[in-house]
Amino acid sequence: MDLQGIIPPMTTPFRADGDIELKLVRGQVDWLIGEGAHGLAAGGSTGEGHALESGEYRDLMAATCDAAAGRVPVVAGIIVDSTRAAIQRGKAVRDLKIAALQVTPVHYLFRPDDDAMVEHFRAVAGETGLPIIIYNVVPWTYLSPELLVRIMREVPGVAGVKQSAGDLKLFADLMITADPRSRIFSAVDALLYSSFALGAHGAIAAILTAAPRAVRALWDAVQRGDHARGRALHEKLLPLWNAAVGDNLPACTRHAQKLQGVDVGLPRAPMPPASEAQRKAIEPALKAVLAEL
Repeated sequence: MDLQGIIPPMTTPFRADGDIELKLVRGQVDWLIGEGAHGLAAGGSTGEGHALESGEYRDLMAATCDAAAGRVPVVAGIIVDSTRAAIQRGKAVRDLKIAALQVTPVHYLFRPDDDAMVEHFRAVAGETGLPIIIYNVVPWTYLSPELLVRIMREVPGVAGVKQSAGDLKLFADLMITADPRSRIFSAVDALLYSSFALGAHGAIAAILTAAPRAVRALWDAVQRGDHARGRALHEKLLPLWNAAVGDNLPACTRHAQKLQGVDVGLPRAPMPPASEAQRKAIEPALKAVLAEL
């Protein structure tokens, strides 16, 4: 699995009637690649993957891969509540040259025990034949660094982890305990500079979709050892994250994209669009980020 660097999780374009608007996918793909993305992720939480029907999911991945046209790898998000459903979605896209599946733990109210969690990812990897990135994001099914390392060790098809939430210590623990061949991606949006300095193999996080060129510049700065530049970019990106983060983060990310001329449609109900207060906070924060470039 050759994935690293800046992999924005795309927003999914919907119309006012709630239908998916696939014709808008290409414009977003071209923009993100033009802004310096090393890869793309579709159908994740920023892409409201939890709200996609099975047929829509396949259509979205096909449209994304078609638009990417091999220029960058594409990661397919899977956010479902059973092993069976995860396998079905993975099988539905394995003919599309998907680089990896980004799979959440089963995340309904009932948490599988550790052994069951290992077997969940073993089944998904085995049945789909695609590399798996564990999307460690669900608060009540949050996997410890120890369990993540165990899964990656025992299930060869699990190639890495997208470590979410704001706890940088858990990210640091994972970085020093995982096999060096594993891929650890940061979704600690507020602390990407720190994540990159700790050796993250890249990031898959909403702030990348809101400000891809700035995060690519941050990544490049850390890779060349220019930490002064990295901190300067961090200090501009953090206020943008503070303005955008909330229960309707995908909608706020979408607003930042629109401010940069990208038509990404609407969120899917019941998610509300960015409020007036959110828009008023996002606009100056984004302007400050872009002025830094």
